[in-house]
Amino acid sequence: MCENENIRQSFVIRGKSARKIFLESNTHGAQPRPIMTAHSLTSHIEFNVSAALDEDIRDGDITALLIPALQTASASVIARQKALLCGTLWFEECFFRLDPNCKVHWAMPEGGIMQPNQQLCEVRGNARALLSAERCALNFLQTLSGTATLVQRYVEAVAGTGAKIMDTRKTLPGLRIAQKHAVLIGGGHNQRIGLFDGVLIKENHIAAAGSIGLVLEQAFRITPANVPIQIEVENLSQLFEAINAGAKLILLDNFSLIDMRLAVAHAAGRAELEASGGLTLESVRMVAETGVNRISIGALTKDVVAIDLSMRFAP
Repeated sequence: MCENENIRQSFVIRGKSARKIFLESNTHGAQPRPIMTAHSLTSHIEFNVSAALDEDIRDGDITALLIPALQTASASVIARQKALLCGTLWFEECFFRLDPNCKVHWAMPEGGIMQPNQQLCEVRGNARALLSAERCALNFLQTLSGTATLVQRYVEAVAGTGAKIMDTRKTLPGLRIAQKHAVLIGGGHNQRIGLFDGVLIKENHIAAAGSIGLVLEQAFRITPANVPIQIEVENLSQLFEAINAGAKLILLDNFSLIDMRLAVAHAAGRAELEASGGLTLESVRMVAETGVNRISIGALTKDVVAIDLSMRFAP
């Protein structure tokens, strides 16, 4: 179906190498569950594209009827800024869905760095199909490239510290899997997909259970061995209590830099520590230098700025 089949294969290989992608190995010895395979990623792509095209076209593209039904066309996608390319298979699927015989030729692979005014790909096929799919295809490519590009900036900001940049569940509705893929392309790391594949104990869980010790005891009892258990703490006293109760993955919520350093010193490798809360590109390096293992940033997938791309049809 795809003219540039090596691009598709490259994408699938990335997916296979990241089968743990939506369940980080946080269980200290337990094997993570491979809950996202190349096949299931393909299913998510098909679902995303179906929803997008239905939303945009519904009963038909009225404007496209201006073009003869059998006319063919060729179009190029041009980058208007430097960014990381991400979302090529979502882009392709939009066109393939309307014209299974269309051809897409990419000038660079998924994860490549685009430059201003660079041609990213050429699409050839039925003119009506290209016109009808254009907006949805670009929406996916612009959004996912924007996510991957922002992630890459955070990863570069903490380079050499050993800290991992992690995503969260603060994603665009319906695009969680797509954005988590973009996080990987940008060099970041995935946490749980949702509430079903990981435990994150927050202040309300602690309050309802009665204490950190009690809630962790219950979590250890009911949670499968290959599912990560993380607990959020708001101060050093809670951190001490969590470590004493056996916590192996602890989220430091809005800790000061001083308290982060103290937390790292006290944990002394007994638990992985993750910093979270209001972090920016300007502050993330200082946080990484405290010695925390992980840094989670909701803005990676929540505050998305689409990359400026345009699609131009050949005369």
